[in-house]
Order: sequence, then C-alpha cells, then structure tokens
Amino acid sequence: MNDKHDQTCGLTIEAATQLFDRKAATSYLNSCSRGLLPMPARTALAEHAEELASGAVNKSELFLAVEDTRAAFARLISADADEIAYTKNVSEGLNMIAAAIDWRAGDNVVVCLDMEHPNNVYPWFNQRARHDIEVRTVENRDGHVDSGRLIDAIDDQTRLVTMPSVTFAPGFRAEIAAVGQVCRERGIFLLVDAVQSVGLLKSDVKQLGVDGLVVSTQKGLCGLYGMGFLYCRRDWAERLVPAYLARFGIDLGSGAHEAAMGTSDYDLMPGARRFDLGNYNYPAIVVAQQSLKILERVGTAAIETHVKKLSARLIESLLDLNLPVAGGVPGSHTGSIVCIGEVGKGGHDTTDDLQIAHLSKQLEAAGVVHTIRRGMVRLAFHLYNDESDIERVLDVARVHKAVG
Repeated sequence: MNDKHDQTCGLTIEAATQLFDRKAATSYLNSCSRGLLPMPARTALAEHAEELASGAVNKSELFLAVEDTRAAFARLISADADEIAYTKNVSEGLNMIAAAIDWRAGDNVVVCLDMEHPNNVYPWFNQRARHDIEVRTVENRDGHVDSGRLIDAIDDQTRLVTMPSVTFAPGFRAEIAAVGQVCRERGIFLLVDAVQSVGLLKSDVKQLGVDGLVVSTQKGLCGLYGMGFLYCRRDWAERLVPAYLARFGIDLGSGAHEAAMGTSDYDLMPGARRFDLGNYNYPAIVVAQQSLKILERVGTAAIETHVKKLSARLIESLLDLNLPVAGGVPGSHTGSIVCIGEVGKGGHDTTDDLQIAHLSKQLEAAGVVHTIRRGMVRLAFHLYNDESDIERVLDVARVHKAVG
C-alpha cells in the first residue's frame, strides 16, 4: 500500500487538531479509554476497505506498511525496530513476556496489585500456579505506585518487576527510572504497562531503563482496538524463548517468503521480532501508520507539554471550587488524566458517591465525554483538546457546586 498520506515536516498542536473531526457539541475527554481517529487514518482505512472489497489488495505493500509502522513506533519510544513486536493488545504483550521468562520455583515478581489493571495481575497469578513463583505485592501510597516500596520488595529471587507508567485511575505518573536503575543493576526484568502514556507523554525506554513495554493502539496512539506493540530490549529478547512460535518468528534470511519452510535446526528472529505471530492486523496497521505520523510530526514532548498544561489548569480551577481532585495540586504525578472524587469509592466503572454520580450525569448532559473509574469522574486530554474543553467542564462544575 503506497502511503499517499505521508507528511514529513513538523506539525503544531493547532495544525494537528485540524486533522481530527471534533464535534462542536461535545468535549471529548476520554483518551484514557479511546483516542479519536484522525482523518488521514480514516481515509487510509476506507481505502484499505475498498481494496479488500475489490480484491485489489497488494500483500507486498501491506508488508511494507507493517515495517514502516513498526519503525515509527520504535522511534516514538526511542527504540530500534528489531526491539518491537506486534500484539493484539496490552494483555497479550504482558503474557508474551510472562510466558517467556525461565521461571524457577521460589522466584518472585514484584507488583503493586491495587494500582494495576486486572490484565497486569492475572498473568502473574497464572505463572504462580504453573511455576510455583511468588507474586510479591506492595501497597500503594495515596493512589501512587510507590517506586521506593517496589525497590524495597526486591530480593535475590526477584526475576521481574512490573508497573504502569500511569495508572488508569487515578491517573498518576509513576517514577519508573529509579526502579529501572535498580533492576538493571541486579539483572531483573522491568516490564511496564504504558498504555496510558505512550503517544501522550514523552516515553524514552533508554532513559527510563525499561526492559519491556506494552501498549495497545486505541488510546494515546489514536488507533483501533485489536492491535498493540511489545517493546523488548534486545539484550533481554535474545535470552527469551517465546511460548508460541510461528513462521514470522523464524529467521530464514531477508527476502524469504512468508510461507518458506526451514529445517528443524532454526534460528529465532533477532530481538523482539521472535514474538511476531502469523498474519498481522492490517486494518489496524494502516490506521496506526497514519496516526503515528501525526504524533511523530508534533512530537511527544510537545504533546506532553500541551496535555500537562491543560490538566494543571483544570486541576487548579476545580480546587478553587473546592472539588475533590485526586492528587491535589499539580505536580510530578500530573499527566493527561484528571480524576474528581476519592479513589476506591466504587467499582471499575461505578461510584458509590452520590455527588460524583450527579456530577457525571451533569457532564454527560453538557456533552463532556468522560468515564467513571473506581468511584471517580475521569477526564483525559490529548493533543486535540484545548481551553474550550476546560471551560465546558468548569461551567458544569460551577453549577454543580451552586446547586449542591
């Protein structure tokens, strides 16, 4: 597929916003669940669908799109293309690593369970059942993943530490680099669920000292459900044997056909490519190819500055209204997500707080697209949001406070 939508020059936040079909009647503050699809991605998807409908698909061009998209994601996180594998989602990426570690009975994995999405919990319970390892848990600190507690829990039998870069609720950034340094010094694998940060916040796997990082494409990467990426540092990847193996994970040399058969004496693909399985999710790839180009042209440092500025402005204004903002005043924990309420006062997508439930209904009536997570109203910015979105939220918040 020839990339007719390629643009190589830089792009401002304001210009990038014009590539998204924002509805004037709504404020979309839900990138933490799904990012908006940019128009070039929609066009590419429609063209791919037309090719499928007419039988005009060129598989060689699709393979070029696979590699172009792999390389674009690698650049976004300061990795090499060979350190990137394709996955279906975050869950699959986590399980690829969990199942490839050569566990020994008595090994342990360190995790802050109560700040993790369930999909970064059950892989470790599964390995505990299969290999008699310990799932060593640490407590959160007022809704934060405490890097000090993770480090203190490490001992000579720790094989892996896992953590989110940003919690899905209450949306606080974690201090990854400190954990990464200790893990690197002790030969421990650091695995990060970065689905709430990549595409939204500057993410440099080398600076963070991360060994594995997983994302799906539907959130900060403004793509589709059903595809994700796994980063695995080359030095670690080439010590790992995938639990599942298919032709794309076998190295038969450049130019070998996708269905070429080697021998029983085979080599695995270099780096993380050994984790690739079978045919790819081509519709999601042609979408991600375009979305990644936009993110790269704007730059994740600029996107981070933009979303943090919006978050800080909203937080300060909500605090002025005496609304309970998780985390209080803006700080190093602040990213793209702002939560109102008290963490834990509800289920995954419910709240037991009647005031928060009422606020959520008021926001919905005003066209503010948001979610409820763990008892709190959750609002999340991306590059396509601006001050008008903040004003719409504050208009609702003022009425909410006035009527009690």
